[in-house]
Amino acid sequence: MSKDMRRRDFLRDAAAGATLGFIGAPSPMFAGAETAQTYAEEKFPQVQKLTAYVAEFVVNLKFADIPAEPLELGKKSILDGLGLALSGTKAETWRLIQEYLKTFVSPPSGGAAVLGSVVRYPARFAAFANGVAIHVDDFDDTQLASSKDRVYGLLVHPTVCVLPAALATAEIEGRSGKDLLVAYHAGVEVECKIAEAISPRHYEDGFHSTGTCGVFGGTSACAKLKGLDVVRTSRAFGIAASHAAGLRENFGTMMKPFQAGHATESGVVAADFAAIGWTAAEQILEAQRGFFHAYGGTYDPSAIVDRLGKPWTLQNPGVSIKPFPSGSLTHPGMTELLRLIHENSIRAADVEHVEVGASRNMESTLLHHRPKTGLQAKFSMEFCIAILLLDGKADQTKYTDAMANREDVQKMIERIHFYVDPVAEKAGYDKMTTILKITLKDGRTISGRADFGKGSPANPMSYDEVAEKFCGCAAFAEWPVSKANQVIELVRKLEDVSDIRTLTALCSM
Repeated sequence: MSKDMRRRDFLRDAAAGATLGFIGAPSPMFAGAETAQTYAEEKFPQVQKLTAYVAEFVVNLKFADIPAEPLELGKKSILDGLGLALSGTKAETWRLIQEYLKTFVSPPSGGAAVLGSVVRYPARFAAFANGVAIHVDDFDDTQLASSKDRVYGLLVHPTVCVLPAALATAEIEGRSGKDLLVAYHAGVEVECKIAEAISPRHYEDGFHSTGTCGVFGGTSACAKLKGLDVVRTSRAFGIAASHAAGLRENFGTMMKPFQAGHATESGVVAADFAAIGWTAAEQILEAQRGFFHAYGGTYDPSAIVDRLGKPWTLQNPGVSIKPFPSGSLTHPGMTELLRLIHENSIRAADVEHVEVGASRNMESTLLHHRPKTGLQAKFSMEFCIAILLLDGKADQTKYTDAMANREDVQKMIERIHFYVDPVAEKAGYDKMTTILKITLKDGRTISGRADFGKGSPANPMSYDEVAEKFCGCAAFAEWPVSKANQVIELVRKLEDVSDIRTLTALCSM
């Protein structure tokens, strides 16, 4: 059978599966086991060789295949991720990770760099440490959704799952900046399309999709850098799927960044094991007992079939780069509040109370209404609004236990009502619609609405603005200005870097 005939058969099967939509199987509590099994078999898309199709995309991708616009967007996210890896060394989690990893000995070759330090570890542990550091402040980039039933901003944090794994593997393999870019784009594209495809039930039922879907991003990048063929890349996906993990209940604790670090570490592990001949299911995505069925009940094949790089997710619908170190769902409201403060000269002392309306999914995710720790404050709309009213800014210095418990912050939080607004709910989950109503003590009300925050494709940051954020992160980490400036310029022309160790050296002591 010719390659074109196989492709036509694959697309025909995928199109048939795609028409089934997002209909979840009933719980065995409401149907007999036999009925539930029959229902699942009928409704779950029957798409053959989907995993192999994704693996072929990874294996065949070349630098020339990536258009200029997504390449430049990728550089912004890479620079952003590097800055966050530096600033993440100031978090308590970084000290705990060093305590845990100190018993592991680096290989004779020296291992891979833990950014922002003198420490080097085997690639998997370096990836884990860097992944936790990038995600610990919840300041890293966020995938957008492309349809109204998706939960906007809550699919995956793409760079944290891919960049640490790719950097560690590229460093060990002695790869170039161009190689890193190809691997990075392969990883981000695969993980984002998988996250877009899985049923929304996956996230709504409590899975942290950065941890669950993100493993396929790191795996794709590492498989590409290690030169795995289609069969071994498919097996690497099978290994990665058994690592897929993460629960939303852990938001606001150290386990949220752990789950991101675990995802990127798993990418290194999956590719390493596949490279030495470890076997795993080669149809892990589409199988009846595979990833999509087990983790989501069902999925939409049309989000993947003939969509990898068509368009690139970084380009459309895009990825948001965060202006604040808090959950992305807080950002439209925070961006709008800053605008209202500046335009109306609002002072905290003049505020009687504030109403903040959002969708049901936003309200359930920003679950810490009376935060007592800095981590909880990152997932508290009330805190984020309060700190902007009181201090006029919300940088990494604000999300601490001391700030969360500051007396004036707690008193302001009591005056903020965060609720589910029917207008925001109707706007759809492809937006993060936030409605503000500020009532002042003199009786005046000031209102505003935002669907997107600063850093989103609707209001993007330029490379220079991302560089400014990077410099802020580097300064927070007390990193040398000269090194920081060199990193900014090197990433700007990353495809010209002959050895990626030039970059990691600038981010290491």
